[in-house]
Amino acid sequence: MLVCSTVTGNNPAVPDYELAETLELTTAEQVRAIADPLRTTILGLLHERAATVTELATAVKRPKSTVAHHVKVLADAGILRVVRTRKVRAIEERFYGRAARSFYVGLGRQGGKLPEDFNDFEVAAEESRTAYDEGQLRSFIRHARIPEERAGEFWRGVRDLIDTFDKLPRAGDTTYGFTVGLYPIVDYPTLPPTADEG
Repeated sequence: MLVCSTVTGNNPAVPDYELAETLELTTAEQVRAIADPLRTTILGLLHERAATVTELATAVKRPKSTVAHHVKVLADAGILRVVRTRKVRAIEERFYGRAARSFYVGLGRQGGKLPEDFNDFEVAAEESRTAYDEGQLRSFIRHARIPEERAGEFWRGVRDLIDTFDKLPRAGDTTYGFTVGLYPIVDYPTLPPTADEG
């Protein structure tokens, strides 16, 4: 089902084209496609509105040919698509948009493996360096020993929060990054059982 969120007030729908809410990434090629920092930036820009390769190249200050290559990788992986076109001096200009508002990796259920260089936290660490240096980084880390089914339940709530963040109207002069993760820890210390549990 294709949906486009409607934002009340003076702000138009974000983004300005229809897209699915979620898309499961089931191949290593799809995951590799979104693991590149420039492609992640392109996907972020397309949360606001559809854009041409020329507009994207201007925004990221990279050569048009470089951006065209990265757009092609994302389109070939089914992560981007042409959402509209227009004629400019007899040339058809393509506007690209995301295939979905959010993507999630479904490789684990398929028995697949993530590419070794896939780590959103590495990108977030690099992006947040200046904010940290200037005392503007907001972050938390928490640990909890919980059953796997509770972790899945919690993660569904996190995905709802991500969806809320994705649908915020675009305005202002500052772009904010939002990174979340949930991961099992192998060697985290645990307390011994209490007398009641023993």
